[in-house]
Parts: sequence; C-alpha cells; structure tokens
Amino acid sequence: MRAMSTLLPADADDARYLALKARDARFDGRFFTGVTSTGIYCRPVCSVRTPRRENCRFFDLAAQAEHAGFRPCLRCRPELAPQALAWSVQDAGAILVRQALRLLDAPPAGSPLEGGAQVAQLAARLGVSDRHLRRLFDAALGISPLQYLQTRRLLVAKQLLTDTRLPVTQVALASGFASVRRFNAAFVQHYGLNPTQLRHAGPADAGRSRPVRLGYRPPYDAAALLAFFAARQIPAVEAADTRVLRRTARLSSGTAEHTGWLEATFEAARSRVALTVSDSLLPVLPQVIARVRAMLDLDADPAAIATVLHGDFPEGDGLRVPGCFDGFELAVRAVLGQQVTVAAARTLVQRLVERFGTPIETPWPGLNRTFPAAAALATAEGEALGQLGIVRQRQAAIVALARAVDSGQLALHAHADVQATTAALCQLPGIGDWTAQYIAMRALRWPDAFPSGDVALHKALGVQGARQAARAAAERAQGWRPWRSYAVVRAWATL
Repeated sequence: MRAMSTLLPADADDARYLALKARDARFDGRFFTGVTSTGIYCRPVCSVRTPRRENCRFFDLAAQAEHAGFRPCLRCRPELAPQALAWSVQDAGAILVRQALRLLDAPPAGSPLEGGAQVAQLAARLGVSDRHLRRLFDAALGISPLQYLQTRRLLVAKQLLTDTRLPVTQVALASGFASVRRFNAAFVQHYGLNPTQLRHAGPADAGRSRPVRLGYRPPYDAAALLAFFAARQIPAVEAADTRVLRRTARLSSGTAEHTGWLEATFEAARSRVALTVSDSLLPVLPQVIARVRAMLDLDADPAAIATVLHGDFPEGDGLRVPGCFDGFELAVRAVLGQQVTVAAARTLVQRLVERFGTPIETPWPGLNRTFPAAAALATAEGEALGQLGIVRQRQAAIVALARAVDSGQLALHAHADVQATTAALCQLPGIGDWTAQYIAMRALRWPDAFPSGDVALHKALGVQGARQAARAAAERAQGWRPWRSYAVVRAWATL
C-alpha cells in the first residue's frame, strides 16, 4: 500500500499491531486494520477479539481499506473515528493532497453534486487540473479523489442510517448522493447490504433522539475546554458545565434554513462525545457533526502537538483549541471583546442577542434564542447598536462584517483560505491583526494562528511593552510552528 508518512511510519505495522492489541485510543483514526479472514476493517479501539497478526493489513485511511475490498465493522463503526491529517511530509504535493482531503471532508451543503463534478470543482479550487490531482492522490494514497469521496459519503450515510430514523431518501441527499438510486447501488456494491438492512429494529421513531457518538484521541482536558466556554457563554444561546455543552443552532443548506438545539456530553472513559440534536437538525446532521467536531477540537492529534510543545508546556498535553459552532457568531464576539474584559464582552453580546436574536423553543427554558443572523446585523442601524452600549467603532465593524458575510464575500469556516480571509478581515473597519488571528484560531481552525499582540499572552510569556512585546512573543513562537494556536491556549492556561 502506498501511503504518506504518518505519525506511525508505513513500515511500523508491528507497532500498529501492538496498539491494536492494547485498544489504544491514542491511535484511533491514525490507522485502520483490515482482517483478511473476515473481510472487515476496524478501528484500533474495536472491542472484538484481536485477530492474528498474519491476518491483519493496515491502512492510513478508511478509503484505502474499502478500496482494498474490506467492509466497515458494524461494532466499532469507522465513521466515528477522529480524522488524522497530521502528516510530517511537507512537500508541495503532500500539502495539496492534505488540503484536498479537508475540502472533501466538508459535508455537502445545498444540492448534491455528482462525484466527478465535485472532484473537478475541487481541482479548480486548488488551481490544478483534475488529472494532476488524481495523479497526486494515486502517488500519495493509492486511491483516487473520487474513491475517497465515495467512502466518505457512504460512511456519513451509514452513520445517519444507524443513529437516526431519517427516511432513506433524506439520508441519500444529506450524505451527498444525487439520487436514491445511485445511493442504493453504491451501498450494495461496497457493503453488500441494502441501506434499510443496516437499521436497528425498533419503533418507527426509536432513533430520532439517539445520541451520535464522536470519538477523539486522548489525552483530552474536557474540564478546561468546558470552563473556557462557560466563562464566555451567552445566556439564552449556550450553557456549559463540567460535562455538558448545550446551545441553540442555525444552519443554512442551499436556500433552506434549519434551526434547533444540540447537546454534547463528554464520555471520558470511552474517549468520545455523545451528541444529541433536535429533530429539526437531523436533515443537516453531517454539517452539525462537522461543526461540533471543530468546536470541540475532536480531531486534534495530541501526540503530534506534544512533540513540539511539551518541552515548553509540559502540563498542557490535554488542552485543545476552543472552536466555535458558527464563524460569524465568533467574529462578532471577537469584535465586541476588543479591549474589554471577558465579562464586559459577554454583557454586550447578551444585549445583542436579546435585541436581534430569533426566539426558539428548546428542552431548556434558559436556551431560547439563536444568535443573530448576518442578514439581521447587516441592516442594523447605528442608533440601535449604540443603545446596547456598543461604541461607534465596534458598530461599524459589526455591520461591515455582517454585510461581507451576508453577501458571500467572506467565509468564516474551517475550509476557508486562511491567508486570504485574514487579509480581508483586516480590510474591514475596526478589525486588526489581533482580531483576525483570533478568528483564524477559533473559526478558521488554523493550528498556527498567533495573536502576537494579545496582552494576556504577553503576561503568560513574561514579555513587556507594546510593540516590543508583540515582536518578542512572535520571535519566541517560531519554535512552536505549526502548532502556535495550541501554544497560545497552553500559555493562557498558565495564568
């Protein structure tokens, strides 16, 4: 099997087998094991009896295992594994393939595309021909972009079939297939099952509120992450305690808008999060899952990060970079948090939600509004914002930001171009480098963001002054690349 260099080298199959025997969650998603005697492939954490070494084949990606003819295990469910993209190879081709995989992992939004059309669009976005992209995939992974995309769609569909009672038609569309006929054919061809055969027996509505399990790699300091969210939570929109994060949500898919609520509960003993969503969000569950994974940083590889940062921050191996559910919401909160305390920023955001948010019903009376949509703030009058205690400079920044997002000129999510987006943010009134880097860290999910002008960061690093401190912090952080976002969180934790 041809594969990129991963944290476990391609020739380290014996080490992988030891991880498999130990059911070591630190390696979950870093490799998959195909068992030749059963034709099934599993995660390293699978609870079935460990197969004999001579019956094991190891793969870096689920798509590689399926391309080799293996079917996903129904017990450990490979679709629940965290992603693993922390490759050490940094040549241009490897970087391009990594970017392509991130874009292919983006859940479908709006009308589904035929696989070939999506791959062609992907190649155009990356600035290469689809033929060149296929050649890079074959050299790096031994599969084509279309094969990777097909596996991702089938695993998304498998999760929806198992954890929800969505009609098969909606499952097909939500997982990115252009028609039920193509979905059924692909499912039977790859898995030897009709989609409805995968469903657990039970009442017609038995699975509607069944939690979806989302795996992560330990160590994971869930208490620290939830404390971060709790200190900044917006009443009526979100609530966090020592184990659970709840919030309201709004997502757009094509021309449709979906609102609802979600609850994420940490199950530390099994290195996973149980995600429950309202029925109204089930049609866009793949997008919700992707956003929750980003918000909770579930796909981080703590071993790779610790290799760079452990020496300077030995107590921080379990810390994650807090993400966000909605990039626009995070950006508005970042603007309102400029040069004020966390408590003062939260007060301003709460007033904004009360004035411009949309009422919603949830199982928790305290959660009753969604964060204002970009369209609502794009037309906000300065007087209305001023009455909330927001100064003119922040008013201009919020309105300009809302208009850019509402018009589609600015995208604030994990698949946006980081350099272009941060440059565009700095062109907006009232937004400087600190705000742009903070947004890149939390909304764009850039692991190497670094708000060098952050006062709390200066204090944590023991540097003083204005420009001198920012320069000194940036120079010190050079050794933390490409994980400077994680270094910032670890530095904050020392205060």
